[in-house]
Amino acid sequence: MRPMLATRGTSVPTGPEWTHEVKWDGMRVLVDVHEGAVTVRSRNENDVTAGFPELSGLGSFLGGRDVLLDGELVAFAGGVPTFGALAERIHVRDPRRVAQLARATPVTLLVFDVLRLDGRDVCELPLSERRVLLASLSLGDVHWQTPPAYDDGPMLLEATRQQGLEGVVSKKLASRYVPGRRTTDWLKFPHRDSASYVVGGWRPETESTTRLGAVLVGEPGPDGLRYRGRVGSGIAGKAGQRLLELLTPLLADASPFADEVPAVDAKGTVWVRPEVVVDVASLGFTPGGRLRQPSFAGVRTDLGAGDV
Repeated sequence: MRPMLATRGTSVPTGPEWTHEVKWDGMRVLVDVHEGAVTVRSRNENDVTAGFPELSGLGSFLGGRDVLLDGELVAFAGGVPTFGALAERIHVRDPRRVAQLARATPVTLLVFDVLRLDGRDVCELPLSERRVLLASLSLGDVHWQTPPAYDDGPMLLEATRQQGLEGVVSKKLASRYVPGRRTTDWLKFPHRDSASYVVGGWRPETESTTRLGAVLVGEPGPDGLRYRGRVGSGIAGKAGQRLLELLTPLLADASPFADEVPAVDAKGTVWVRPEVVVDVASLGFTPGGRLRQPSFAGVRTDLGAGDV
């Protein structure tokens, strides 16, 4: 199962038919608890359980109940949840390294929905009723919590902006849960322009053929992968090395972009099959559709190109 998704909104809705939550800068997961065993799956249905041992105790905490939860895994940096703090943990599977990272950068599962309870599929219930069921689980621990919801969306949007949080998600209380669908019953309002893009090529650092200097990214559309620009800022050290390891096996003979890549960007580029997804922060787009001052924020191994 894939999670239900929100549509980007233009203004935070008001009125008693809406509820509002903090938008967390983390990794969306579905957590399946069955006969005491905990399985964690990413948004594109990959099993990532081994990477987050902190959640193994959730089964015993729930007393053997059969539950499917929707939530966000977050890691904190300076008291604020940031994807950058979580990025290294997403792809690590070596048990010893996982244990080290779990101690150094522990995660918290912030649960905002319940999809199955005691063997019963509750997706067809309105959100207002699912909230009551979720509250009955009393999820309160250092590694799993149910964050509060709010009636005043505009107030929450301003509060999250002041606190340096990601933004707000507004949801209709009457909304049913539709797996894998993006719907206007849920609206998202991020504070910063950050999004996921697909890598179509990479360029080495100046005077080097082995170190990653920049990646060329695009956005899938009806006519193929549309070029959005070259991203070099933020790619250094282990982050660049890890990204290059993912791209090296994907060597391609030609550009995967549907439109023409400017010669200044194409020169020296190693083309790859468009399979790796990265998060990029930017100041929006230029009139020509290129990212303004883009900065690499992390690899999204929890997403495939079809999820962008």
